Amino acid sequence: MKIALGQINPIIGDLKGNCDLILDACLKAAKENANLLVTPELSLWGYPPKDLLLNSVLINEQWAILDTIVASIASKTPDLTLIVGIAETIEDAKFPPLFNSIVLINQKGWEVIARKQLLPTYDVFDEKRYFRSTNKSNHITIQEGKKSWNIGLTICEDLWVEEEIQDKRVEGTDPITQLETVNVDFLLNLSASPFAHQKYSLRHNIAAKAAKRLKCPVVYVNQVGANDELVFDGGSFVVDSEGKILIALPHCQESIAIWETGSQQIAPLFIDDPKKVLLDALVLGVRDYAKKCGFSSALIGLSGGIDSALVAVIATAALGKKNISAILMPSPWSSSDSVTDANSLVQRLGINSEIIPIESLMTSYDLALKTTLKGLPHGLTAENLQARIRGTLLMAIANQNNHLLLATGNKSELAVGYCTLYGDMNGGLAAIGDLYKTSVFKLCDWIDSPAASKWKEFYQLPNNKELVGLSIRQKQPSAELRPGQLDIDSLPEYEKLDPILKGLIEKKRSLIELVNQGHEPNLIKKIQKLLKKSEFKRRQAPPMLKVSNQAFGSGWRIPIAATYSE
Repeated sequence: MKIALGQINPIIGDLKGNCDLILDACLKAAKENANLLVTPELSLWGYPPKDLLLNSVLINEQWAILDTIVASIASKTPDLTLIVGIAETIEDAKFPPLFNSIVLINQKGWEVIARKQLLPTYDVFDEKRYFRSTNKSNHITIQEGKKSWNIGLTICEDLWVEEEIQDKRVEGTDPITQLETVNVDFLLNLSASPFAHQKYSLRHNIAAKAAKRLKCPVVYVNQVGANDELVFDGGSFVVDSEGKILIALPHCQESIAIWETGSQQIAPLFIDDPKKVLLDALVLGVRDYAKKCGFSSALIGLSGGIDSALVAVIATAALGKKNISAILMPSPWSSSDSVTDANSLVQRLGINSEIIPIESLMTSYDLALKTTLKGLPHGLTAENLQARIRGTLLMAIANQNNHLLLATGNKSELAVGYCTLYGDMNGGLAAIGDLYKTSVFKLCDWIDSPAASKWKEFYQLPNNKELVGLSIRQKQPSAELRPGQLDIDSLPEYEKLDPILKGLIEKKRSLIELVNQGHEPNLIKKIQKLLKKSEFKRRQAPPMLKVSNQAFGSGWRIPIAATYSE
């Protein structure tokens, strides 16, 4: 049997458009004489559809579209069988009213063949809000030629049951155990697994364990593309009964690949640099967010610092240099080096730019507030005014020209509140909001290294010179909101700050645990206080592309008005 892995990029809720994607994949699979095409979890809807699943109009539209797919297969690819993820309705008065299901479609019609058992409710997932779980694993028989193929079926989380590999798992019956007695020829897993650091190897290990338990190959088909803050990196694959990779699809690209059962050819082992994979995910995140939200261009406030430089590189890779505009907004406290560095970056990238000095606007605000404040704004108030003047200018330009405004703040700043609401936090998307400052420096060093040559070439970026530039990469971080200001005036060095933040945010470490790891108790307490105090800011931040195991956003649910022990 020839099985096609359909790594597609659906748009959430666009059932008709997603139907077209699936039918296009059918044509490509049929040209390769595939017998079976497998698409990702909830492929007809795009993942995660969230409360669109409660829309009865879309639910009813789904049934008509399934009939459309049947008709298309009958007329264009009659020898192909298709597997698609849908939302199946349950005809009773209980809630939730749906199953997360799989349908098999061929020229004769369609039928539900499996339902998801393990429903994740951790981090960004909230499936029990919409779906009921089943407690039965399923398998189907497909006749192909002279052989009847017994095929096991699982949906995403159903595969994630190996506590010794993944540390913990969703409570419920082990779907793999249920399949161990039915002698399946191979296992299908339809997934929508978001990108996270080193998750690719973890998926391989999980699938390899299932393959060894079932003594059969595992076909893992993952969604690709970004939806809101989630980036799905694809990376679909097939492993043999011993867990060796037979087929491996690319990261962050739509792709169709064919696996023929019985083939023992081992795929060449490729190990991409983790920094490249991370950058690919961020580029995909910006590109898809813009495209799926109706933007063709992006706007960036360029300061001459490393954060906005990285965002500019990512945006240029995602949308092309002609579609990126940078605004330089120097104040009296901006160093000449910052303006020079920003202009040099513009020239290297070949993007559009303008300079709007803000000194006169600062003076106007000062005069407008002088009577009410009984004096000129000073201290933090004056500093925040500068950020908000810049934020207002950027929003006005974005509104006028239908640009997507990209916020340039990093995770370290957002964690401790070193950012200004309605100022530098303005934007439709925070491209690097899930990157610690130390990660920003590492990525920029990599971009300017020879190792990134092919990466830059792929995205049609200048490849014969540095992009970020040595001056920006070696500059002491500063918001430049007062004379001689540096980040270290208010914050510890990022090399000390970031490990503590990662321990608190991603590892949920306690004070004692962090002290035992060698961190200073008073510094930990200071950072804990800043993290807690800044929650109200993060709640009002734009969506942040999620690239870690714990990002701020939909998977971070800390109350704002709360009193609790650290």
